Order: sequence, then structure tokens, then C-alpha cells
Amino acid sequence: MTTVPSIRIQDCNGAPICRDGQFVLYWMIAFRRTTWNFSLQRAVEWAKSLQKPLVIFEPLRIGYRWASERLHRFVLDGMADNLERLEPLRRYGVFYYPYVEPTEGYGKGLLAALARRACVVVTDNYPSFFLPRMVQAAAQRLSVRLEQVDSNGLLPLRAADQVFVTAQSFRRFLHKQIALHLENFPQPDPLAHVELPRLPYLPSAVVWRWPPLSIAQLHSDFLLLEQLAIDHSVKPVDYRGGPKAARLQLLDFLDQKLCHYHERANQPDDDCHSGLSPYLHFGHLSAHEIFTEVVQRQNWTPASLSVAAQGKRKGFWGMEPSAEAFLDQLLVWRELGYNRCSQTRDYDRFESLPQWAQMTLIKHASDPRPHVYSLEQFEAARTHDPLWNAAQTQLVREGRIHNYLRMLWGKKILEWSATPQQALTIMIELNNKYGVDGRDPNSFSGIFWILGRYDHPWPPERPIFGVVRYMSSRNCMRKLRLREYLAQYGRN
Repeated sequence: MTTVPSIRIQDCNGAPICRDGQFVLYWMIAFRRTTWNFSLQRAVEWAKSLQKPLVIFEPLRIGYRWASERLHRFVLDGMADNLERLEPLRRYGVFYYPYVEPTEGYGKGLLAALARRACVVVTDNYPSFFLPRMVQAAAQRLSVRLEQVDSNGLLPLRAADQVFVTAQSFRRFLHKQIALHLENFPQPDPLAHVELPRLPYLPSAVVWRWPPLSIAQLHSDFLLLEQLAIDHSVKPVDYRGGPKAARLQLLDFLDQKLCHYHERANQPDDDCHSGLSPYLHFGHLSAHEIFTEVVQRQNWTPASLSVAAQGKRKGFWGMEPSAEAFLDQLLVWRELGYNRCSQTRDYDRFESLPQWAQMTLIKHASDPRPHVYSLEQFEAARTHDPLWNAAQTQLVREGRIHNYLRMLWGKKILEWSATPQQALTIMIELNNKYGVDGRDPNSFSGIFWILGRYDHPWPPERPIFGVVRYMSSRNCMRKLRLREYLAQYGRN
């Protein structure tokens, strides 16, 4: 009997369990952490049931779009944390295998080589970027059972069988369903007190061809990265990745900023953002852990849930306003994006926009633009607008944009691009190239919201925008506190 909810487990290939295999293999590709992880929990259960060692295989390929020093460094930080945590567990039958592909395609065959020796393979069910295609391709090749497990959010991906087109409709659904899933959280530490048969070593032919990284390599800031065929123009950010840094960021936010979140989150000068999005994106932090920490500070129990407030942004949880506002971002807006990506494959295409948004943007596609900038000009923050330039500078420098200014950033790209389709291409390119949290379902939600997804028509009709919501730098300058922000990111 598994402790992982069955709704979160999918058999990808219908292949049998190989009980004569040497170990259970956890192919860690999205939830890159050893805590609060349903996938790891499922793999541990298989290892205990079959009385086999557990191999945790965490690979990092280079042949993906936007591969850069920035993204690689963030993942490598997490690998270093995982190796430090898992190395002492080798004597208890847990073998960690961190692997970084040195050249494109060199890692091809490694998963298959490990799977041939495995009883069962468990991996992560992540609905965005190239990962779904990669898992599907693996399922067709492997002759041993491949399971994927959903540890993305509080609401299982398969709890909904439809695509929600507004945040309000999804919020109403989540509020009706969430109580069913609050008792089925992942174990905080699925490796606690684990004791499995020892795995003396992996086959030398495998390790020789695809050598795992050492702790010295993982902690090296330059040597490993500069040897890889990745984008070296996008440099690492000045904050570290990994579960350790994620935990520190979470505690700092909850202890110092959460109490002011509902009043100050939209003010760039107040620095009240959580900073958790990059860690959620790379799986260094779990939404379940965040939720648990919040409710503990609120002395909250499920009895506080309000039936009358279902579907409303305020009052459902029975918590303080700041906690409610933060949970609406974490659970409604974040998981709304996961809903779409898990239900459709066109989430990154212009044609996935609501019909009204497509029609109004196409109708005004030929409208004269006050300014038209190229991708290179946008990328270099060379527009006439100091506030937009500051937001783009923050993205390039830090891999993130203040949440409120991210909306203005996208609206102006729409206004200053030759066509709405070109604007979409530019937004995706800049966000996914520089954003540490780019390529994420939540990221695509933010980009497509600019063009009308999850929104409604906003008359009167305007040039370029039609009835898509309009934003201006002038209004932002008037209502936001921006002096420190512009001093930090604006041009001297």
C-alpha cells in the first residue's frame, strides 16, 4: 500500500516490475529536493517493498533551449546540497548519481543503461518545457515500468479534468476541492530512518562513460561552467540555488515580510516580494512546505475554512489578510498555470489565447505604433522609457522582475512590437533566457495574461490593444513608490 495518493501516480508505459533488478531508480528531473517530495517518497516505498537499494539519478543536460551559466549554476547549487545530504546515506542503501552532460548528446543512453539494471523507474510529472516530451520518449524506450509522480502543488494535476479560463473559476474549483487534499501531504523527509540493502557500486562501464560529479566540481563556480557548451553571456545571479538557500529565503520572507505582504507587495521600493519563484521552478522548494510554514505561523486548522467565501480572494482560509493574499498567489495563480500546461500542449502559442483576445489583437495588428523596437533593443534596455528599461535591467541582472512591473514590462512590449505575435515571441525569449523562473507554467501564465489570458475585455477599444487591458508607465510612476527602484536599476 502506497502513502502517495494514487491520483498523483501515473504508469507511463505499462511495462512490468523487474523484481530481479539491482535497484530502484529515481530519475530526478523536476523536484530537485530530498524533502516534501512525493516522487522520492514513492521511490523509497518501492525500494522498501522490493528490498532493493535506491539510486537517485539527477541529470542536467545542455542540449535544451536557453541553457546558460545562470540556469546551470542554479541547478548545480541544488546538486551540491543534495550530494551533501545524500552521501552519508550511501551506507544505508541510498546512492546519489549527479550527472552533467559535458557536450550535447553525450548523456544519451545513460538513463537506459541504468534502467536496464532497475526494478522500476520513478520520475517527476512536470507539465512544461521539454520535460513531458522527454518522459514520453523514455517511456517508449524502457522495458521496465516507468512511473511519473506529481509533486507540483497542493491540488493534484489530475484533480481537474478541464482547462480553467479565469482565475475566479479556478479559485472556486480549488476552494471546493482543496480540503480533500490537505490531509495527503508528502512526508517532510521520506529518507528519515531509511535502511536499505547496500549498493556497493554501479557498473564500472556506466560510471566510466558517464562519470558522476564530485562535491568539488559542484562547488566550483567557474571551472565546470566554462567547459560546457552553454550560453556564457547570461551570467549567474548573485543569489544561490538549492534547497538550503530556498529554506533560508522562505524563513526570511515569513519572518520579515509576510505580515506586510497585502499592503506592500505591489510597491517596488518596499522589497516585500517572497523571492521564492526560482526555487519553486527548479523544485528546490515545495509548495506543501511553504503552506505548512504559513499555517503554523497562523495557528491555523482546516476548521477555519469558510464555506461562504468559496471563490473569493479574501476570507476563504480564515487567516490574516497578508497570509490570504500570499496563498492566493501561491495556490490559485501558480496552480492555474499548471492546470493549463497539464491539460493542453499549446499553452505557449498565440492561438491558445481566448477568442476575444485573438480577434481584438488581430484587428489592431496594423495600427501605427508610437515606437517599434527590435528584440536586440529590448534586450539591451534601449527604449525611450526609463521605467521599462529599469525593469528589463533587473531581469538581465537578477533573473527576475518585480511582480507588478512585470505586467507593465509585457504590456509595453505589446505596444512597441510590430505585431502581437512578435510581441509574444519577444516576451518568451527574454523571460526564458534571463528569468531564473522562466520556462515555468506560472511564467507562461504571466506572459499570456499580458495578451488577455485569464482576463476579460476592457472597453473602450484602444489602438494596438483593442479591448485587452492597457497599462501605462505614467500611471505606474504616479501610484507606485519607485525612487529606490529607479536608483538601483535605472541608467545613470
